[in-house]
Order: sequence, then C-alpha cells, then structure tokens
Amino acid sequence: MSGPIGIFDSGVGGLSVLLEVRRELPHEDLLYVADSGHAPYGEKPADFIERRATSIVDFFINEGAKAVVVACNTATGVAIEALRARWPMPIVGIEPAIKPAAAVTKSGIIGVLATSQTIASARFARLAGTFGSGVEIVALACPGLVEQIESGDLSSAEMRSLIEDYVRPLIERGADTLVLGCTHYPLVRAAIESVAGPTVTIIDPAAAVAREVRRRLEQADLLSDGVRPGTTRFWTSGPPAQLKQMLQTLAINPGDVSELAYD
Repeated sequence: MSGPIGIFDSGVGGLSVLLEVRRELPHEDLLYVADSGHAPYGEKPADFIERRATSIVDFFINEGAKAVVVACNTATGVAIEALRARWPMPIVGIEPAIKPAAAVTKSGIIGVLATSQTIASARFARLAGTFGSGVEIVALACPGLVEQIESGDLSSAEMRSLIEDYVRPLIERGADTLVLGCTHYPLVRAAIESVAGPTVTIIDPAAAVAREVRRRLEQADLLSDGVRPGTTRFWTSGPPAQLKQMLQTLAINPGDVSELAYD
C-alpha cells in the first residue's frame, strides 16, 4: 500500500531507528521529524511531551502517513497510549530492552542508560516489574548527553568524559549488560563500548523496533508493493544545518531538510 511511514524523535537520536527501518523495509517511503527545537524531551513536563507528539503525528497524517514510529523512549513512555487512543493507524514505540537484557546477563545486574522522564514513566516501571524479576536493574539518568549528541559531538574528549561519568558507576556496580534507553545513545555506541569494555553486552532495541514495524504493516496489509527504493524526507524544528550535518556524519543522504511549519 502506498503512503509513507512517519518517524520522529526529540532530535537526531531517532536516526538510529530510521537506519534500521530502512534496512528492514527498503521499499517504504519514510518521513523523519527531528524536534530539535524542543530537545531534549527527557527533562520536559509530561504534558508538554504529549502535546509535541500529538502535533507531530498530526503533521504526519497531513503528509499521508500510513503508520508512525515513536523513535524516542521518553515520548513512548509518556505519550504513546494517548496517541494510540486517538488514531487507529499502526503506532510503534520504543522502550528500554529490559527483557532481552535479563535473558543475557550473567552477573544478574543490568544497567539502563536513559533520560529522567523515561525512568520515571509508568511504562518503565511496568517493564521492570514484568521482565526484571530475578535481576537487579540499575537505571541511571544521563543529563547533558543528549544535548552533546544534538550538537554533533560524537567523539570529543568532553563526550568521552561524560560517557565515563555515566558508564563507569554501572560497571563498578557489577553490570555486565547495558541497555541503551534513549535513541540518541546508539550514535555514541563506540564510545560507550570503549568505556564499558569487551565483556559488557550493549543492547540497542532499534532493530527489534524495525521488525515490529514490518509485522504491524503486514498485519494491517499496509506493506508497500513497490519495487523501487523508498524515499526519505526530513524536517526539523531546529537549525536545518544541524540535522544535515548529522545525516552526513551517519552517511545518510540528506536531500532536502525542511523546517517545520508549526511551533
């Protein structure tokens, strides 16, 4: 079926999900919104995040979207239930991968790197309660990390120092598995792996989200029947040059990056 898939995040972090969706569904047209003018969501009030998410999904619907991916752990935790109650289309979220982490940990201690809103959400509490029995979950908010990534800094000494401040305490607690609970964090995965060391497993749920998007589209008979490569269009509420630079860094063809027409 024709019609694009809308993907959004508080900023550039959702590009880690977009890359996996593109690999899984190469013939689908994609729309991406980076709400960088309001990033990070992690320290914002829940009602503000829900309003932003609703506005962006409205925008996608006006662009003809057949499905939406909430490529933001914070927005998923705060707003996805309200979005699904409002619209019947497939709306796929992302959440910290506690279930697979609990299955692979040997020490029984899982570290979760996330935003404070994600950790405080009822959705996170339900995840921990459902899949965290028998393991210790150490959840750590990482203020400043999203902002550093949004600025385009993926590898500076300052970034390395920030990651050490957050990762080392988890390793010292005995965590042998780290869950990347924010879609921005996979963009600095190499630095996280370097600090954590080779014996620590890093879990990023983006590929699982892409598989779920395929499943939901198949279930609703919404998969594209085209054979041409899918297109991708980008919008941002922040400076377009900032998003273009990140797209180039990630070897994604930026094409035209448009500014959002709403506040």
